[in-house]
Amino acid sequence: MSFKKILLSISLGLILGSVSCQGKLFASETVTPDMLPDSAAEAVVLENIPIPIGHGYRYGPIEVYFTDPADPNAEQKNGGLDEILSNAIDETRLSIDIAIYNISLRAVRNALIRAQHRGVVIRMVMESDNIENSVPQDLLEAGIPILGDRREGLMHNKFMVIDGAEVWVGSMNYTVYGTYIDNNNLLCIRSTRMADLYTAEFEEMYLYDQFGPDSISGSLNHRFSLEGIPLEVYFSPDDQVAERIVGIVSGAEERIDFLAFSFTSDDIAAALLERYEAGVDVTGVFDDSQVGSNAGTEFDKLAQAGLDVRMDGISGQMHHKTMIIDGETVITGSYNFSASAEERNDENLVVIYSKEIAGKYLEEFNRIFQQSQTP
Repeated sequence: MSFKKILLSISLGLILGSVSCQGKLFASETVTPDMLPDSAAEAVVLENIPIPIGHGYRYGPIEVYFTDPADPNAEQKNGGLDEILSNAIDETRLSIDIAIYNISLRAVRNALIRAQHRGVVIRMVMESDNIENSVPQDLLEAGIPILGDRREGLMHNKFMVIDGAEVWVGSMNYTVYGTYIDNNNLLCIRSTRMADLYTAEFEEMYLYDQFGPDSISGSLNHRFSLEGIPLEVYFSPDDQVAERIVGIVSGAEERIDFLAFSFTSDDIAAALLERYEAGVDVTGVFDDSQVGSNAGTEFDKLAQAGLDVRMDGISGQMHHKTMIIDGETVITGSYNFSASAEERNDENLVVIYSKEIAGKYLEEFNRIFQQSQTP
């Protein structure tokens, strides 16, 4: 067999065995040589994913979703990102690991119970304070195991690993408020490497009962490339996440746009100020309730220095924890820019180096900025 035929055979096998965040290919589908891309660059095309309430986009192995609390239909509390999550759970074949701060979405509950009835192995870790709520209790009664953190710090992650092949991650708790009333983002990244990193973090909690400061930094390489898209993954309090954020921010050359639910980190604020003084445009939106209640909020410091920072203009929470650097790099996840996120809570952070993905986060930033208000 020629090298070209061997390569074609391997490529066909990879395509037939691949898992997609919102659809799967099966062996019954016909794949021909002309369907194979000439290069990874040609294969990656930005697409819209239509959803009734919210915004969705696909860029190769990455999907990104945003809630839309400004949509008048959001009051109906259906047709949003809970349907996206439920569909993904319904397509699961083997396993689901979930680390979630809180869950109240009935559609997700029902999908998890259906998956368990199909024989899917489901494991969960949660913030202990929220396990007594009705949906976690329904899951426990259905036989789905849930381990609470039982620590003073928060198990604040919001991620799900499906079939060891795709990771759902972002700022959104699986709650009605998180899905329909708050501003949030949700990513699906199709990657066994990504899944390995998140599974290792999950099992640190689920198998070894290591939460918060009890956790031990692993030796896994948290930087890798996925179909030509560079990615980084970090977990706190293990990985000195604030230091990495400062490093990325310090490299900004033209602009920094950020959305911050809770922002009390002096180090990150200092990095933003340094870039602003160097001529970089820095613009941000804070959640107004956190500005009013957070001791040590960085809002006043940044505003007094002349940065264009505002407070959100919706009744719900501006719950993003996101920075967009030079329109090319996205920092996002569950990690608030705070001392608690750095030192006490279980959190995760994703860095994506992609103009296309960053462009969609900038669109979300602009939607929120247009609704924002000055103090």
